[in-house]
Amino acid sequence: MPKLLTNPYLLLTLTALFWSGNMVLGRGIRADVPPLALAFWRWAIALMLVLPLALPHLKSQWPLLKKGWPPVLILGLIGVGSYNTFAYIALQYTTATNAVLLNSFIPVVTIAISWAFLGKQLTRPQAIGVLISMLGALSIVARGDLQVLAHLNLNLGDAWMLAAVLVWALYTVGLAWRPAGVHPMLMLAAMTTVGVLALLPAYLWEMAQGRQINVHLGSLASLAYVGIFPSFLGYIFYNRGVAEVGANKGSLFIHLMPVFGTILSVIFLGEIPYWYHYLGIGLIFTGIWLTMKK
Repeated sequence: MPKLLTNPYLLLTLTALFWSGNMVLGRGIRADVPPLALAFWRWAIALMLVLPLALPHLKSQWPLLKKGWPPVLILGLIGVGSYNTFAYIALQYTTATNAVLLNSFIPVVTIAISWAFLGKQLTRPQAIGVLISMLGALSIVARGDLQVLAHLNLNLGDAWMLAAVLVWALYTVGLAWRPAGVHPMLMLAAMTTVGVLALLPAYLWEMAQGRQINVHLGSLASLAYVGIFPSFLGYIFYNRGVAEVGANKGSLFIHLMPVFGTILSVIFLGEIPYWYHYLGIGLIFTGIWLTMKK
């Protein structure tokens, strides 16, 4: 890895950029590439890229990998098999702008899970921050209309995106249990293999429903992008960055996604943010600041 790319903060920033592009692309090609097909081929391409880097370590580190198979299985199912699949389904029904803004709720969910299940104590400002960020996410989901929440008439895409947020928070916390001593490329290959195998039946079911990829240069280029940048490079960069700075601080960089995602959505999709988007992101950022400040 070039020396410049050993900086964990740069790695996490690039990850946010790659993932923002993934959200925008997932929305832009929804008519040509069904969500399960996009998820499956994204990870199949990533697996082909990572295998040559992982296989040289398989023989010597197989005992470590075999001993730690439960967390590898779970991380593969939620981090590879579930998160992006849920996000792509969400983008069938909601805008890329909404998706990246709701995605910025991940750090607060990560902290809440650490508090609820790992016994990590929250200070009063942190607890207030969690509540404020939750209000921010709700304002985006409700589109500024309390009647939406009162009648539970939520956008289906926003519900899927919140499910994606939950599983990614679980993945981030769960990285602490990945088998120690396993080379990062081998770890990524193992988790990707789990995810691809889990996605295959779902992809076959989608094709049986008559949903096929509309093959043309744009759709093929899109599959190449999501396989190389947000999947292969993005997960390498994110895992390395989280290993260097920790889950809580690493997950903060996801808050760059609303910046990148909104700009890319305006440029490529013509989406215009509304007042409730700005209110939501302001509340989420305020909550994050209260949660993370010492």
